Amino acid sequence: MSEKAGAAPPKVPADGQAAPQHRGVVRRRSVAALRRRLRFSDPGLVALRTALRAAIVLPIVFAIASRVIGDPQAALFASFGSFAMLVFADFSGSPARRFTAYASLAAVGAVLIFVGTLCSRDPTLAAAAMAVVGFVILFAGVVNGYAAAGATAAILAFVLPVTIPAPLSAVPSRLEGWALAAGAGIAAQLILWPGRSRMMLRTESARACRALADLADAQVAGDAEAVADRTRTAHEAVDELRRRFVGTPHRPTGLTGATAALTSLVDELDFLLSFLGSPAGSPPISLCRAENAEAMRASAAALRASADRLDGQGDGRPDLDRLEEARAAMTRVLAQRLPELPAIPDHEALVAALEPTFRTRTVSYAAQHSARYALLAAGEYVPEGPGGGSLRGAVDRQAQSVIRATELAIEDAHARSVWFRNSVRGAVGLAVAVYIAQRTGLQHSFWVVLGTLSVLRSNALGTGWSVLSALAGTAIGILVGAPLILAVGTHETVLWSVLPFAILLAAYAPRAISFAAGQAAFNVVLFILFNLIQPSGWQVGLVRIEDVAIGFAISLGVGLLFWPRGAATLLRENLAAAYARSADYVLAATRRLVGHGDPAWSQQAEQDADAAVHRLDDSYRQFLSERSAQPMAAGSMAALVTGAARVRRVARSLAGLGRFIDGHEELESCAANLDAEVHALRTWYIALGDCILHETAVPPPHVRDADGRRRLLEGVHAAVAGGDESVIPAALALLWADQYVDTLWRLEAHLGRHAAESSPAAVAAEASPVPA
Repeated sequence: MSEKAGAAPPKVPADGQAAPQHRGVVRRRSVAALRRRLRFSDPGLVALRTALRAAIVLPIVFAIASRVIGDPQAALFASFGSFAMLVFADFSGSPARRFTAYASLAAVGAVLIFVGTLCSRDPTLAAAAMAVVGFVILFAGVVNGYAAAGATAAILAFVLPVTIPAPLSAVPSRLEGWALAAGAGIAAQLILWPGRSRMMLRTESARACRALADLADAQVAGDAEAVADRTRTAHEAVDELRRRFVGTPHRPTGLTGATAALTSLVDELDFLLSFLGSPAGSPPISLCRAENAEAMRASAAALRASADRLDGQGDGRPDLDRLEEARAAMTRVLAQRLPELPAIPDHEALVAALEPTFRTRTVSYAAQHSARYALLAAGEYVPEGPGGGSLRGAVDRQAQSVIRATELAIEDAHARSVWFRNSVRGAVGLAVAVYIAQRTGLQHSFWVVLGTLSVLRSNALGTGWSVLSALAGTAIGILVGAPLILAVGTHETVLWSVLPFAILLAAYAPRAISFAAGQAAFNVVLFILFNLIQPSGWQVGLVRIEDVAIGFAISLGVGLLFWPRGAATLLRENLAAAYARSADYVLAATRRLVGHGDPAWSQQAEQDADAAVHRLDDSYRQFLSERSAQPMAAGSMAALVTGAARVRRVARSLAGLGRFIDGHEELESCAANLDAEVHALRTWYIALGDCILHETAVPPPHVRDADGRRRLLEGVHAAVAGGDESVIPAALALLWADQYVDTLWRLEAHLGRHAAESSPAAVAAEASPVPA
């Protein structure tokens, strides 16, 4: 039966026409289905708002330039400048920051138009200038997220003048059109349906902070059922945050602490969960249970206050002083009671007695770091210091921004950087397109360059699919636009009336429908615009398809020549480098702890590890955004990427222990045992990276030196029992370092399993059907 039991089918009159009531139900269902589809393809209706804004503003700007000013150059730059400001550039943030970003783009565009016009009369000079400008614009995205978001618009502002040869006397007309487009575009972006500040990362970070705070409270209360439930909730929240983070087009970095802090906050919350989400059972000996509970409560309070600041709820700040005091009390009581411990029958018992304090201490530090990053992400400046200290001056912040920008540029000036590869590939493709367009003297030569830019991807396969989609879209656009022009002719009233709807579809289709649909709609817009500027009939479609075909061929050639395999291979290279450099950092931090390391070596190891993990993060985003021909298990690859960041974070924790062992001869032999274990650990992680890179068998976790660890713990216990209070801080640091090393050793089996599952052979075997 097709009908549900007990439900009467809708009544239809004898004449075959649906009853009005039934027609209303069908209509409501259709509207509901349309709304669901829009929510799925266009969350928040951002693309629709952008398209409506362009459909309203662009025809007005074009009409003023072409009919009131009456200058074809001004009309051309006004129309494409409006596309740049309203469709290609999309800046988020507060209204003030958005205005600054759009105004900066307008100023940069004016400079690019002048430089492009200056170079436009010499094909060689034009191509060279395009190469330099293209690389600088594309590579600048690594320094600032706004630069990345405005890159396409800025490139368009240079492509137009550099591909259309003109004397310097044409600059005023071109700038007039650009200024008109920029002024109208900025006003429209801020007034017409101004986009809400897209702070999804902050929202998800706040949710993760609250979930972790709830888990911490449940552990203090000792409710096993609540702990299990909130552990699941915390894992879901942090996993969703991680997915949201890697799903953003660009890693949130930049000159301001607010953007850079988001990256660190995601890593810190994940690191916090690794300790908070795996509580140990009740220890046989409780050294400072009350102090541990207070530190855990202080951590939960700081996480909740951080969540409120991320959500913009209230002006309260995380109580960092309370965290410091709770941790100090915990350490003080531990130092007092450690010498009072009876003889430990085995080293595992000592570890079990100290583990809750170690875990609580690590959680409190991670909560403190998370609170700092949350304040920075909320737009506040938080200097170093126990409680945050006083604010530094704007000069110091500006100097730090310049230093950080330089560091980011240096980090990615490397062949293993996605930013560097994409910038080189884009610059070469654009330069070749400009040279060919200039040399061939095509009627609308800038279409060649725009065609190159529109389909160039990070790998040859992706570029090939983009070319096919763009060619199909262009052909459809011509099949639709040519009959329109043939039917309408040069009837301007009809063309003007159709223009807003064509712009609406051209701006909406690429985001909400498909790339090919966007190309088709954009070609219809070009038919209308160029027949309004200078009537040429349907023949403009032939010029269009010829020009874009040349541009597509250039993109495909450049894609085949420059790193054609895309991000899959690069991701494995960066995974190997990230594990190797993070393991080096672990060794350097440990050697520094035991008094045998050079501070400069430890600092350099930290910088190398940070750079390697940042490059890994970017290549992972690129890998997720492209259709790779190389199979890789998404879940296992995500675990490996997260694992590299966790190794670096443990190394940073080891570095934070300071340098305590110097001058304590009774602990030197213990430190020697720790040093040997860290060398073995480093060897395994470097081998893991090599296996990932070369797709070979992953080594099993290395065998720990049980006797060496027993000697370390017994030596520490003997030194503490000697009654010398000055040795206790060093002993605690050594014990905590040993437990960090144990954390990395336990991580080996987890990462080894995911490395084996991520190999192409394993993925292919899993995807192959099992024979009957």
